[in-house]
Amino acid sequence: MKLKLIRKFIGENHTEGRIYLDDVFECFTVEDKDRQLEIHGCSAKVQNKTCIPRGEYELIIRFSNHFKKHLIAVTGVPCFEGILIHSGNSSKDTEGCIIVGSINNRDDDDFVGASRIAYERLHKKVKNALSMGEKVYLEVA
Repeated sequence: MKLKLIRKFIGENHTEGRIYLDDVFECFTVEDKDRQLEIHGCSAKVQNKTCIPRGEYELIIRFSNHFKKHLIAVTGVPCFEGILIHSGNSSKDTEGCIIVGSINNRDDDDFVGASRIAYERLHKKVKNALSMGEKVYLEVA
């Protein structure tokens, strides 16, 4: 299974986009600022205020000590550890992770709504694919 995150808006402090599952819209996203680490390298990273670099990453489900539950984890991200996909409403709810939501009225407002609904729906799909022995990947474009 392949997810694709397409970043649509890069603001001063946040980045908004959309996740597609096998080319079908799945949910909206909000992340920290895009500092183009894939071009500028890890030295451009600002701790807890930078989104992950573009690339392709394998997804797994793992237990988060911070959230005390199993979440979707993004593995193999250069310059980062512990990147998750989880619920929240703005870039203030992340430290490099990807926040998902079902509602986004404007790409420039640093907000997604109905986040838990979007996350639970995505989590179920990823978990089902993994339980069938399928690898799951996220392409960040």
